[in-house]
Amino acid sequence: MIVVVCLNPALDVTHQLDAVSWGGVNRPRAVHARPGGKGLNVARTLHALGADVLVLGLAGGITGAGVEASLRELGVPAAFVSVGGETRRTFTVVDGLVADGGVTAFHEAGPEVSRDEFAGFLARYQGALSGAGAMVLSGSLPPGLEAGTYATLVEAAAAAGVPAVLDAHGEALRQGAAAGPAIVKPNLAELAALAGPAASSALAARGGAELAAMAAGELGRAGAVVITLGPEGLLAATGDGCWRARIPAAVAGNATGAGDAVAAALAHGIVLGRPWDERLRHAAALGAAAAAAPVAGEFRQQDYLGALGAVAVEEVR
Repeated sequence: MIVVVCLNPALDVTHQLDAVSWGGVNRPRAVHARPGGKGLNVARTLHALGADVLVLGLAGGITGAGVEASLRELGVPAAFVSVGGETRRTFTVVDGLVADGGVTAFHEAGPEVSRDEFAGFLARYQGALSGAGAMVLSGSLPPGLEAGTYATLVEAAAAAGVPAVLDAHGEALRQGAAAGPAIVKPNLAELAALAGPAASSALAARGGAELAAMAAGELGRAGAVVITLGPEGLLAATGDGCWRARIPAAVAGNATGAGDAVAAALAHGIVLGRPWDERLRHAAALGAAAAAAPVAGEFRQQDYLGALGAVAVEEVR
């Protein structure tokens, strides 16, 4: 079983428009509402892959109840700890007038979480570790939780012998990586933020083993670092060497959730025992398929299989 932690879930609302009139009245041609937040995107992707998955998280209020009900309808098992505040919403606008599929997102911060509420979650998390083959820790932390929260969860997973995949940003990413997860999955912007102003301007120009080595240095004790490069694919620094996975062509669509699909594929690769080259091939293909879908957390099987045959994976030095 893959356990997915989503401490700050959301109700994701996506509006698709032929053209956005900023400052004017807009009438979307399609509206999608789904349970979301990075962790729930990961869980829905894993469920669609046929993986045995369980969501653990915090939810509250009318929005939280709606998220839980939607997950039940989708058949995604979840065990949320109730909080007093209202679960957040995210709002995404997809502008059809932009050639590469312009996407603008608005993310609420989420409810304030008390110590007692998190203690209730931690007890449930500890109980789930005994049946877990992998753990995914994904997304933002709600107000009230310290930056070291993911580090605490990574350490608990490591003590139970469960490999963890961490997808976070900022200080939560830095501290979580220092706790020694199996895989850390930053994007270039997140890596640049950790590297500081002096290094960030030159970061995008670096490639291959140089960028992978820098990522490994910034992210401490992580067993492997997988950097998502958008349309340029993935770059991984692993114990088996550095690898690059490339998508042959840019994918038009809604890139929101593509990185979550990559995290899902990496965790799936752990439990299936895939070697690194195949793990990255599936991760790049699933990310591309997710980007081609209109809504985060979804993909079409034909897009996934088509991309899988087109992804090029090579070892870089």
